[in-house]
Amino acid sequence: MSHSCFDVEIDNHIAHVRMSRPDSLNSMNREFWYELPEILDELDRAAEARVVVLSSTGKHFTAGMDLSVFTGGGLAAAETQETGRMREELRRNVLQLQDSFNAIERARMPVLAAIQGGCIGGGVDLISACDARYCTDSAFFCIQEINIGMTADVGTLQRLPHLIPSGMVRELAYTGRRLPAARALEIGLVNATYPDHDAMLKDVMEIAAEIADKSPLAIYGTKEMLNYTRDHSVADSLNYMATWQTGMFQAFDMFESFAAKGEKRAPNFEKLTTRRKYLGEG
Repeated sequence: MSHSCFDVEIDNHIAHVRMSRPDSLNSMNREFWYELPEILDELDRAAEARVVVLSSTGKHFTAGMDLSVFTGGGLAAAETQETGRMREELRRNVLQLQDSFNAIERARMPVLAAIQGGCIGGGVDLISACDARYCTDSAFFCIQEINIGMTADVGTLQRLPHLIPSGMVRELAYTGRRLPAARALEIGLVNATYPDHDAMLKDVMEIAAEIADKSPLAIYGTKEMLNYTRDHSVADSLNYMATWQTGMFQAFDMFESFAAKGEKRAPNFEKLTTRRKYLGEG
């Protein structure tokens, strides 16, 4: 896959997706918002990757939304003079931006974020949608939108309260203060911190390898249940779990796990079925 904002590699069922515009602080230009969901959708369709590591390059993870999204297209594309239609188009633009990060949750495989330096504005929206987060000691997080006179609108305010205490979300969202790595670890936003980028990637790749060794069907079911439970009651979630298990629980992967353990080898699981892009596609 060739993209202007990302480099993508797949090895041993691990997809490494790197933001690749360090000279622009990996700001999220218009291409970014199209390419990220396209990459995740393609990885999901092909089903070769069982886990995704999302990292970046250069000094900072991302500086957030690029100004080009607001000018010369994107959110400024509605030029009609009729207010209702202009606002309807603006709403669709915001929903499209949101959907770029919804793609992280739609993917059947977990997505792990490896963060260095600044994770600003849209970067917080991005990492909030990931399954787990890791960062360098020098990393910091900032809900930048409030500092430029707007309300964060691409997922931070909806997902962050499920990850860290409500009071911390509100403090960060109201003040626009930087959250340093040590405090991010303390409140549970990140799973671990590391002295440098290389050490972080080494450990995150080892975690990804552990995930990739598990049954991809069981991992998919686990991700589906965790995301569903976040948004529903315990009773509804248990009911969904029972229904899901009725259809998805099969003995094949269990037998392979037991056999691999008995034979002291790595299990060999079938990949998930390749998902068709279009109806009727062969």
